[in-house]
Amino acid sequence: MNMAVPRLLCCGFFAFGAAQIASADIPAPLEVPTGEVILEVCGNITVHNQGDCAVFDVETLKAIGHVHLETSTIWTEGVQRFDGVRLKDLLQRVGAQGKSVWASAANDYGADIPVTDATEDGPILAYMLNNEEMSLRDMGPLWVIYPYDHDSKFRSDLIYSRSVWQLVSMEVRE
Repeated sequence: MNMAVPRLLCCGFFAFGAAQIASADIPAPLEVPTGEVILEVCGNITVHNQGDCAVFDVETLKAIGHVHLETSTIWTEGVQRFDGVRLKDLLQRVGAQGKSVWASAANDYGADIPVTDATEDGPILAYMLNNEEMSLRDMGPLWVIYPYDHDSKFRSDLIYSRSVWQLVSMEVRE
């Protein structure tokens, strides 16, 4: 019996399997938004749809994943409902490779958010407040919201300073 044939089949199978695994790690291309762009993410990212950046409208953000969070804030009265996308999921979608994100507001306020904050139970980028899209006038179009009521670690001046409203851009930094 000739053993060369089974060896070739074996090696071909492993090569095919490795190629499938490697291609699964490559992020899918990011759609170009058709609506009004409300967020630009630049810096150390691997997925782009406009030059060296990734831009999003509300629909392209929703396509990443939709979550809601009920919490009170120091800027609002009572418990509010926020809908948005997890910061963790957004950073994964753009292939972020850094240690922090500089979050910039329309009014030039900015805050450095460590990537370690981007967890399953961490902040979201809210695009809706109490079932309504937020305008620039109402702290929108995006607001970085932490689950303040869910854990006392989210109720500190440092975390509040990272809660950028009127968010329009992010830069992933080393």
